Amino acid sequence: MSKVKMAKRNKNAGSERRQMEMKLVLSETCAVCKTPCERGLRYLDRMRRAGAAGKGVPCILTRKWV
Repeated sequence: MSKVKMAKRNKNAGSERRQMEMKLVLSETCAVCKTPCERGLRYLDRMRRAGAAGKGVPCILTRKWV
């Protein structure tokens, strides 16, 4: 009766993967942006409506890899 050996996994592979990080910007920042993106324009349009409350939107221009 032989034991079946299990394949070894590289457990550090997931923690070594790079992740993208973006800053949250408010509608004032999107309004004066030199290169407006689709996500920012949608957020800006939503915030112009009466009674709108927002917490910001991730800006693709401020991304960095961590």
